[in-house]
Amino acid sequence: MSKILDVVIIGAGVSGIGMACRLKTEQPQKSFLVLERRQRAGGTWDLFRYPGVRSDSDMFTYGFQFKPWRDYRTLADGTSIRNYLGGTARDFGVADRIEYGIRCTEANWDSEQQLWTISAVYEPSGEVRHYQARFVVSAQGYYNYDQGYRPSFPDEAQFQGRIVHPQQWPEDLDYTGKKVVVIGSGATAVTLVPAMAEKAAKVTMLQRSPTYIFSLPGWDRMTQLLDKVLPDGWSFSIARKRNLEIWQSTYRICQRFPKAMRKFFVGQAKRHLGERFTMKDFNPAYEPWDQRLCAVPDANLFKSIREGRADVVTDGIERFTANGIRLKSGRELEADIIITATGLSVQMFGGMALNVDGAPYRVAEKMTYKSVLLEDLPNFGWIFGYINLSWTMKADMSSLYLCRLFAHMEQHQQAVVIPRDRDNAKLEGSMMDQLTAGYVQRAKHLLPRQGKTMPWIVRNHYQEDRRMMLRTPIADPAHLETQPPRPTTKKPETLRRAA
Repeated sequence: MSKILDVVIIGAGVSGIGMACRLKTEQPQKSFLVLERRQRAGGTWDLFRYPGVRSDSDMFTYGFQFKPWRDYRTLADGTSIRNYLGGTARDFGVADRIEYGIRCTEANWDSEQQLWTISAVYEPSGEVRHYQARFVVSAQGYYNYDQGYRPSFPDEAQFQGRIVHPQQWPEDLDYTGKKVVVIGSGATAVTLVPAMAEKAAKVTMLQRSPTYIFSLPGWDRMTQLLDKVLPDGWSFSIARKRNLEIWQSTYRICQRFPKAMRKFFVGQAKRHLGERFTMKDFNPAYEPWDQRLCAVPDANLFKSIREGRADVVTDGIERFTANGIRLKSGRELEADIIITATGLSVQMFGGMALNVDGAPYRVAEKMTYKSVLLEDLPNFGWIFGYINLSWTMKADMSSLYLCRLFAHMEQHQQAVVIPRDRDNAKLEGSMMDQLTAGYVQRAKHLLPRQGKTMPWIVRNHYQEDRRMMLRTPIADPAHLETQPPRPTTKKPETLRRAA
């Protein structure tokens, strides 16, 4: 039989593990539980199993500040990241606070009891379970784990080979000596192509339009050298600060001098590819950072193309054929396997429905408060990282802000906190409208709205966010409604907790 928890964290990926560790350290008196749908920690890094899966952010900033990434690889593989997250959970004593196989279907807020009740299914058995908590933190990311974005193509049924989406990568897929076409040009595609080219006969990246692709050193030799001469841990702290400044500066320069940065990125591709370079394939129509940049380690994608093991085709798809894909130009690409690296399907809160006193909560009509709380939603935190830096940088600040909020509420005997917009600050656009990526534009009707004044603006600026989340006072009577504990009018129903 379960007791009422102080906090329920939903999701045991990088956001959920980080939140649990911060809560255990900063608020050790709080009772909490992490609910994870999968059978082990890792989130994204347990879900994706396609060849070459790796980070597209450098690991010194993607790793936690409280547990530095102790490796010299700049872009790490998925297994290493998953092991890092699992090790972090064990080291900080939160591994035994995670319940696996739990799919949260609904969360209901009761203003009379000042409690959330989460309804969930234990997927291995189908058993329905319930959890009660004073505060809920969603760390579920923003896309559908069950399926990615998969457009239909004309005459797919005619294709005699195999069609695979990277999000559902089959363990038995043998592409040795096969002709492979990868549809897409985003982070997944630029990871898959060089990885599959090591064994496939030929891999073709078929893109509707080019993406900015740039090469990073796969091994951080400077950090390795400094690690030999500096006290333990200093080199990794330096690498984190250095890389943060590099990424921020790159983003700012791209915003201020887009033509110069276009010339830089396109020029880098041209230097790596030599005679295999064409403007059609590597000169995007959009400006740098209108979509997320795609990083590759040690120019591995360019190397595969230069050596003839892979190529890039920029064209539209007319239809599938028995032996491949006919393009709008009339050309036909032969394929034994077609990989549809066509992107993500955005989904809020892992598909969990939210209700406040029986009324559905419509997140797409609301804003975010300091990028962490949600307008008009009581006692609910949402961990949403950066889209222009490593996700973890903002996720960790969000966790620290929530710990500050919990301490403030306890000190001032506040049981409930609800962000309220009293300034009519809501804009029509979503909080991610600055990105033109397809998955963002498809999800505009699902995401929270952007605000026109603070604290409703989502800025994606590390220094400003750090000041807002960690240095400004928690008390904010103009925007935060608080409520003291209510006298208990009825005993909460006793609910079963997983063993």
